[in-house]
Amino acid sequence: MQPFTKRVIEIIKAIPEGNVMTYGQIAAQAGSPRGARQVVRILHSLSAVHSLPWHRVVNAKGEIALQEEEARFMQSFYLNNEGVETDEAGRVNLERYRYIDTEQASDPDALQ
Repeated sequence: MQPFTKRVIEIIKAIPEGNVMTYGQIAAQAGSPRGARQVVRILHSLSAVHSLPWHRVVNAKGEIALQEEEARFMQSFYLNNEGVETDEAGRVNLERYRYIDTEQASDPDALQ
């Protein structure tokens, strides 16, 4: 397993219940600020194998980025069950629910 992939998995597993992180935020914290799409691929291919809390990852606008209606509903459902509110469009208020682990951030820009 590549170091970046391992780091992404660790970061996603560390997102506490009731919080979210963005794909770009995870990529930056893992050491690749331009690796958001790679985070998407890691989530898609390794979520089940590593029991990742995939529902705690949203796009930079705080939106649920999944295209399938059932998957969007499930992500919203899981987030709501953890106390994370989503609006009608499936957006999360990042100012309120974004998780920032200042001890783990390897890149100061990851805190944005």
